[in-house]
Amino acid sequence: MGSIEDERSLVEEGLLQDERSNHCTGDGSVDFHGKPVLKHNTGNWRACPFILGNECCERLAYYGIATNLVTYLTSKLHEGNVSAARNVTTWQGTCYLTPLIGAVLADAYWGRYWTIALFSTIYFIGMCTLSLSASIPALQPPECVGSICPSATPIQYAVFFLGLYMIALGTGGIKPCVSSFGADQFDDTDPQERIKKGSFFNWFYFSINIGGLVSSSLIVWIQDNAGWGLGFGIPALFMALAIVSFFLGTPLYRFQKPGGSPITRMCQVVVASFRKRNLHVPEDSSLLYETPDKSSAIEGSRKLEHSDELTCLDKAAVVSDVESKTVCAKRYKQKRAS
Repeated sequence: MGSIEDERSLVEEGLLQDERSNHCTGDGSVDFHGKPVLKHNTGNWRACPFILGNECCERLAYYGIATNLVTYLTSKLHEGNVSAARNVTTWQGTCYLTPLIGAVLADAYWGRYWTIALFSTIYFIGMCTLSLSASIPALQPPECVGSICPSATPIQYAVFFLGLYMIALGTGGIKPCVSSFGADQFDDTDPQERIKKGSFFNWFYFSINIGGLVSSSLIVWIQDNAGWGLGFGIPALFMALAIVSFFLGTPLYRFQKPGGSPITRMCQVVVASFRKRNLHVPEDSSLLYETPDKSSAIEGSRKLEHSDELTCLDKAAVVSDVESKTVCAKRYKQKRAS
């Protein structure tokens, strides 16, 4: 009796595993706890509203600051037009450089979810700091009296620029990760979900434009007519909503495990191609080196198909005589050990 029950349990367990393999994603996605996810209750469009809401609110907060920032610097901190324009362009340039930091941290260490979560918090703290600097009289220089406009003190500048550059750092972790994290919600191995991914990016850029439109019209009007404290406070509130929206979708998200920095792998390919510059690339691309497994050797990544672009880099995958002997020696040792 015991053997029959054991056999039956093994059969049921096998059927359960087959059912899971049919209903799990094929791109290596996992849930929040690192377990394989089922298609019917995670990802896809059910997870996208939280990501799109996060992006819309974050862009509204960013453009709510950036659109009218020169006016604030000239009218409230009493800077000249040249100095104000220089400070704004330097800050905006920093906002487009910090994504390099966020991208490396997300790909190599933390993953997209935790990178977005941490940098969104930094972003929100920066927004609150900026709102306080525009609301508390002690953090602003006195109003102009005639043609005399007192300059801001070092402390007033320090608080303002601290909040401003915390926003620049925060956007560096959000900008490179949100669109990719949204794409992670669709399984590339499923033809239907692959089509939906293209539609997601349409809605993603629509969300960006909606946030920019509201900022460039309503938020700017509030700043000019109702005060800068309120004009910066409302974007800070929307940033808080962005964080809440992002965390609410956690049970529905699909996650890709960090697989290492692609910058490092790109540099390795370039160096290997240079070292093998004298080798001949075979016309048949199937003769190039490839991992024998069905999945990629990089955890959390998928194999990429060979393309006809940048064929000069194919030399990195050409197996030299020395490498061929090394591979044969390793296989021989493995057989001896087994």
